[in-house]
Amino acid sequence: MSTITLNHEEAKQYAINKLVGAGLIEAHAEKVAEILIHADLRNVNSHGVLRTEHYVNRLKAGGINPNANITFNQTAPTTGIVDGDNGFGHVIGDFAIEKAIQMAKENGIGMVTVMNSSHCGALSYFVQKAAEANLIGIAMSHTDKIVVPFGGKHSFLGTNPIAYGIPAKKHKPFILDMATSTVALGKVLQHKEEGKSIPEGWGVDENGQPVTDPNKVVSLTPFGGPKGYGLSLIVDIFSGLLAGAAFGPHIGKMYDDLDKKRHLGHYFCVFNPTNFVDLETFLARMDQMIDELHESEPAPGYSKVYIPGEIEQQNEESNRVNGITIAKSVYDYLTD
Repeated sequence: MSTITLNHEEAKQYAINKLVGAGLIEAHAEKVAEILIHADLRNVNSHGVLRTEHYVNRLKAGGINPNANITFNQTAPTTGIVDGDNGFGHVIGDFAIEKAIQMAKENGIGMVTVMNSSHCGALSYFVQKAAEANLIGIAMSHTDKIVVPFGGKHSFLGTNPIAYGIPAKKHKPFILDMATSTVALGKVLQHKEEGKSIPEGWGVDENGQPVTDPNKVVSLTPFGGPKGYGLSLIVDIFSGLLAGAAFGPHIGKMYDDLDKKRHLGHYFCVFNPTNFVDLETFLARMDQMIDELHESEPAPGYSKVYIPGEIEQQNEESNRVNGITIAKSVYDYLTD
């Protein structure tokens, strides 16, 4: 597959131009592009500028509000509801996590549900914000059905990602961001874009049989069988039912019905570790845990033991200097 490497700020501006050209207000376009580039810098290209074309198509079709009036209803000192007015989930999610951070700083914890949203991109962006404020962040989002329930033949659940961000002192934050499917759908789409086969176990065909051709994938699988299935249901409950949104097969489709609003839900929780332990003690113990994991002897075939999010953070440091690498077809679209 042909690829292009370019400066991340250049790629960000290309994405902004495309989104503004499709009618999105500039402030919202800048935030969407920022979160897309956050993913590309971490080599999570499935959630990067690759998505721009789809967002533009949905904007033009009327499936996303280009000038959303995002509002917040604080229901208690530590809880609130964000109504995204069917705008971009990236912007809505950023608004929501900021409200949760504010409540956590004032009252020790902040929990926010989001209604009337759309795809919000990489959850790592939001929980990293909390961790960089020396707070602990949790984020969840449901998605439209593409994952078979454990023991089932047809899709019922989404990839339903969940993320945690936890601060450290001398180390970068601990960032766990994962789909509850074996992989995110974006990874299958990326392999399809790049003309590559996928590992067995990522997806199944219409008969529930494993396939390695990304073009034949009808459904994804939950990671770890019943464990991932159970966790996926939790995500749907927190970001769907708790947010007054739909669940499973009732969620608006991402890649179909582009003219329809998706009314997605998200869930954000931020809390202050000083509610439980002295901050300096907590950060020091986090550093100790990370140091001891790094000192663990690697198994054959592995160079070292990493913590979640560490490889992505190293990718970001390198890519900020050397540029991000994207498919030439994506570059051609952005620069057309």
